[in-house]
Amino acid sequence: MTTSPGDWGAIIACAAFAYLCGSIPFGLLFARAAGHGDIREIGSGNIGATNVLRTGSKALALATLACDIVKGFIPVLIAWHFGPATATAAAIGAPLGHIFPVWLGFKGGKGVATAGGAVLAYAWPVAVAAVIAWLVMALVFRYSSLAAVTAAIVAALDAWIARPDGVEPLAVLFIAFIVIWRHRTNLSRLMRGEEDRIALRKTRA
Repeated sequence: MTTSPGDWGAIIACAAFAYLCGSIPFGLLFARAAGHGDIREIGSGNIGATNVLRTGSKALALATLACDIVKGFIPVLIAWHFGPATATAAAIGAPLGHIFPVWLGFKGGKGVATAGGAVLAYAWPVAVAAVIAWLVMALVFRYSSLAAVTAAIVAALDAWIARPDGVEPLAVLFIAFIVIWRHRTNLSRLMRGEEDRIALRKTRA
């Protein structure tokens, strides 16, 4: 099946739109608005919900988590109206935007929540399996990085085995790979026993 120039135009447009949506640094914006300063100077320096939680505000972290999921979900949901190829492009573009945001010099977060939102719109059964894996690992071990990597592996395996209609397993595999790659330093700390557990209280100096 060939792809026409018009199809490529839609694919590129959806990928770009998803990337720009994914680039919105909600954690940074919310932390600043709440008077916590630059979230990149707190804890891990990440702009995601886990690091926002280190400000001591669960509400702020929850808002960041919700918005990071939505910015991955909405572009892919819209892209589905133009076909599976555009949805695939958007599913890849959104987490790349969070990880490499143009607004922050291409230095962003780990992409877990945004990737989760993108996969939820792209292949919701795969996302459900990944969320269950994340919750189990997070509740049992309280390591966000371990939970994220496990969820990424489960998502890739589920997509490859189940092969939902219209879903490209290699796209999910790529998303999982980049999420795992972004956690490489966390995994190194985890193996050395130096990784921080999920914090429920504000860290005091």
